[in-house]
Amino acid sequence: MSPCGCARLAGGKGNVLFSFSPAPLLLRSPAASQKMAQKDSYDALVIGSGPNGLAAAITLAQAGCSTLLLEAKATVGGGMRSAELTLPGFIHDICSAIHPLGVGSPFFRRLPLADYGLEWIYPPAPLAHPLDEGTAAVLERSIETTGQTLGPDAEAYHRLMAPLVADWDKLVADLLGPFPFPPRHPLALARFGLSALRSARGLAESCFTGERARALFAGLAAHSIMPLEKPLTASFGLVLGMLGHALGWPLPKGGSQRLADALAAYFQSLGGEIMTNSPVESLDALPPARAILFDLTPRQFLRLAGDRLVAGYRRQLERYRYGPGIFKVDFALDGPIPWRAGECLRAGTVHVGGSLPEIAASEQAMWYGPPAEKPFVLVTQQSLFDATRAPAGKHTVWAYCHVPHGSPVDMTARIESQIERFAPGFRERILARHALSPASLEQYNPNYIGGDINGGVQDFQQLFTRPVARWNPYSTPVKGFYLCSSSTPPGGGVHGMCGYHAAKAALRRM
Repeated sequence: MSPCGCARLAGGKGNVLFSFSPAPLLLRSPAASQKMAQKDSYDALVIGSGPNGLAAAITLAQAGCSTLLLEAKATVGGGMRSAELTLPGFIHDICSAIHPLGVGSPFFRRLPLADYGLEWIYPPAPLAHPLDEGTAAVLERSIETTGQTLGPDAEAYHRLMAPLVADWDKLVADLLGPFPFPPRHPLALARFGLSALRSARGLAESCFTGERARALFAGLAAHSIMPLEKPLTASFGLVLGMLGHALGWPLPKGGSQRLADALAAYFQSLGGEIMTNSPVESLDALPPARAILFDLTPRQFLRLAGDRLVAGYRRQLERYRYGPGIFKVDFALDGPIPWRAGECLRAGTVHVGGSLPEIAASEQAMWYGPPAEKPFVLVTQQSLFDATRAPAGKHTVWAYCHVPHGSPVDMTARIESQIERFAPGFRERILARHALSPASLEQYNPNYIGGDINGGVQDFQQLFTRPVARWNPYSTPVKGFYLCSSSTPPGGGVHGMCGYHAAKAALRRM
């Protein structure tokens, strides 16, 4: 007997699009997606099919629970979708693109996703960071080879990273879960914490003397989407650097949608059901279930379940803090980006922003506004390594910068100028572009409040205690209701661990 008590848009050159209408995007959904529920009741319902909703649904189905996954859009995926946003034949990732946490996730790594069509592509170098003199700092799989691009800081970088990379397998479970008490490997976690609890700027300036290593680490830490002077921002840079050395930063062949499709197909192989094109407007309209898991941020959860929540918990959710947004531009090019530093053509991801002070200023502007004139830009160039992304000889580029929450400022020209700064001639190669503002992103995915792709600020107050301080952060005061989105620990990223831990919490009570 199981724990559930049951047997097992496009434009011509120069055209910029700002609104996002899902209608013309013919996104691929799993062939076996269900159009209507097959049962009168279920052990569990999961609302939302992002990486965490899919992980929760799979975990429940693995335990033998009859599980229905509900998705408002035409396809599963949430932040793992791909579409022809610019021109026919150019496949762009709408949100997530590079997936170090996808291969690093303890849950995803246990799943037979290759049997369901997922193929990871590993660029020769995970990351490059171009500098104004025409060279680049490069994060290679080898710590030693990385050090060769860091000038006087090669030895300091080795001292910082080598012990942490050696501890990755010990650290990953504690880092990708709720507050680790007691920690599984206390010595390894303490060694990590000595550096991780610091600000990224403080760590970079104390560990490194040269511009190259400081810039490389600043770009890694800027994934925190917080000012680099804030405590804990160093942890983001360390984790991403560790992942680059230990596992790499891969991309799914054919687009991020392939990861979503593989997860959905595996879930269905376990007997799970999927209903797409099924927005949930009222919980009263759902079939009966012993548990409902919400892959939603607190704001969406309040809209659906607010009248069922006790006043104190509701007030806590209302105080939940969302973070800065992003402004994203996808490009169709008639050739690769003409980087002045040729090493950048070996990297799947390129951090465009110059020196540590420049990146720090950009992230300060994102937090306090107005947005930076020279923003830090995250660039991926999947088509260099995945020929399925564009017609022969053509290329796709995915780029975004951080902006203040809900910012209405068009950052397209600033993003292009930053890339042009390190790749003269870039603009001449643009065939078409498609832009998504914070408002467009929220229209596309209501979880992206104000363009916040992390489901809320991930600082000391909201990292392990998101969305509220509870011993079990996935549970709610309503029996059978659980939160499983990136607004729960460990937060943003395509890893599925929020969904996995929420489903485990539900199973313990079922």
